[in-house]
Order: sequence, then C-alpha cells, then structure tokens
Amino acid sequence: MEHKRKDASPGAPAAPEVAVRVKRVYEDWAPEDGTRVLVDRLWPRGLSKEDARLDEWAKSATPSAELRAWYHERLEERYEEFCARYEAELAEPEPAAALRRLRELARSDRPLTLLTAAKRLGRTHADLLARLVAAP
Repeated sequence: MEHKRKDASPGAPAAPEVAVRVKRVYEDWAPEDGTRVLVDRLWPRGLSKEDARLDEWAKSATPSAELRAWYHERLEERYEEFCARYEAELAEPEPAAALRRLRELARSDRPLTLLTAAKRLGRTHADLLARLVAAP
C-alpha cells in the first residue's frame, strides 16, 4: 500500500512527490523499499534483526500499549476513533519528534517504507502514519 502527496501550491516551486509505502515486515526486502523503518512497538515474532533489514525502528511513533489494546478489542468498529486518539498521541513531544523524523526520511532522495507485523494492511496504525507522513 502506498500513500503519495504532491505539493501543488499556486505560484510555488514544484516540490518533489512524497511516497510512503506500508509493507509487512515479514515480506522480503526489495530495492524499491528504500529506507525501511519498523513502526511497531514490539519486535515481530520469529524475525531476526538481520532478516528484517531495517534502517530504523521508530518505537516512539507507535500507538501506546493502552491504545493498541483498546483498538484490538473491536478492530472494525473502532478505527475512526482509534485514528483520532492516535493522532492526539502523535501530538505529544516524543511521538511528534518521531513523526518529524519520518517526514524527513520521506523527503529524502530515497523512498520510505513503513514496516509492520500487522496481518491485514489497510486499517492499521501504519496506514494512518503513512498518510500523516505524506501529508503536506
């Protein structure tokens, strides 16, 4: 899954397109991954650090253990509220710094891939994080 943003302010110089991919950490490394950042608080089960081929581990950009547990009780019906609560957590100083770091990586000359152990992508914290990183 990929999230893109292109700055298109009238009269402003064209900014480069920002693309942030979300991928399962268990998927094989690929050259197009660019910078690979794990965005899970816990290390993925059964995966060696060597096999993960990470550039960074952004623990501070992940939802709190309490929010994660609350969300996992009823995944489908709580996603919208989860997103609002997670964005509020990302406004706190340490998570905000981690989000800024991810935005810096996304604006570098390499693609950015956020990695998660989540089984079903599309309604995870990593998907929301990718949208926020790619947002203007």
